[in-house]
Amino acid sequence: MDVLKTIPVHYWNNTISNEIAQTAIHALEHGQIVFLPQLSFTVTADEKELLSPHITNRKHKNISFDPHTNRTQGDVCPPLQHAQLNALMRRYYQHALALITSLFPGYQKHLISGRTSLRTVEIAGRKSSYKKDDSRLHVDSFAATPVNGFRILRIFSNVNPDGIARVWQTGEPFATVAKRFIPHIPSMSALEGRLIHLCKMTKTMRSPYDHFMLNIHNKMKKDRDYQNTVIKTTIELPSRSSWIVYTDQVSHAAISGQHVLEQTFYLPRAAMHYPETAPLSVLEQLLNYSLVIKEKEAVSAVMAE
Repeated sequence: MDVLKTIPVHYWNNTISNEIAQTAIHALEHGQIVFLPQLSFTVTADEKELLSPHITNRKHKNISFDPHTNRTQGDVCPPLQHAQLNALMRRYYQHALALITSLFPGYQKHLISGRTSLRTVEIAGRKSSYKKDDSRLHVDSFAATPVNGFRILRIFSNVNPDGIARVWQTGEPFATVAKRFIPHIPSMSALEGRLIHLCKMTKTMRSPYDHFMLNIHNKMKKDRDYQNTVIKTTIELPSRSSWIVYTDQVSHAAISGQHVLEQTFYLPRAAMHYPETAPLSVLEQLLNYSLVIKEKEAVSAVMAE
């Protein structure tokens, strides 16, 4: 199966044929990257000054925007430029929401909006701890933000003004990754989850699902032999293109590139067209027990992101 599934979409808020929508949802939920080579996000001439690593606070890897509070953080812009940055990121959030609504209408009632990010810093050569090193193959999981089985759906747009592609690598299917690492991960007790939350290491209770996903994420990145020997596919994602991917399912690494906008959404497994492909389903089949807490607490978890 090819890593990329190319979909002919030209506009963010467009009428999508049922045939294209069905093709896109099947590809997305079965672990492909839905590639939109003709869908670009316009950065105006005035906004291009924001495409600089110098506007990012050194304490942050990315600049982030919270659509629930309309606040942008992680930048060092003066007030007028900060307002311009805030408007840019809100506009990208609105475009991304319109795209998901038109391409995957079945998701609309169930989506929870996460943060928007602007990634202005070049990936290649960036130094970090192995857990934060996104140039190593991994599936997404958040140490401080439990998702309790909700999917992590992300939209990316390469807005590099110099026409430079963003380079990714992808690895094994999630089921293969899980079978490789799950035997080396001990189970988490309910008491452990409560203690982690009481110590304010997580925003909400960490579920067994989050425990296993976080350990898979960390073990993948830490295992140098795995990183060096696993079969990888290198893909170039051109400037002025966009792509959609479940980053909790697709093993991926960002190798090089600069100036990308990204929007995160969360989706419950029950809203999927093919729920059996969700990481939660794969892990529960391997372990033979439920890995999630109550649905109400799950919603609270992702809303606290």
